[in-house]
Amino acid sequence: MAMGNTGTLFGWAFGDPAREQEDAYVGKLQDEALANARETAKAKGVSVVADSQVFTVLSADDSLVELDNAPGKLVVRCTVHVEGPGADKLRAEGPMNG
Repeated sequence: MAMGNTGTLFGWAFGDPAREQEDAYVGKLQDEALANARETAKAKGVSVVADSQVFTVLSADDSLVELDNAPGKLVVRCTVHVEGPGADKLRAEGPMNG
């Protein structure tokens, strides 16, 4: 991985908060969030660094994050490192990819 030519992106998946304790269900949402991050990376002309994904599961009940506009109220965020031309300009910050 070239120094100075990496960045970060978010991927997202939304689910049913009643199923937050189901490991297989949350695992499926994590897969969806990673796929979303890969699609975003591809659209920006960069690639996801293998095994760089970190998942965060947020629900309206235990988060300070404003989730009123999140469909389903259970949110899985996947943060990945990306590399390639222009990757150093990509930063996952707050709820957005900047």
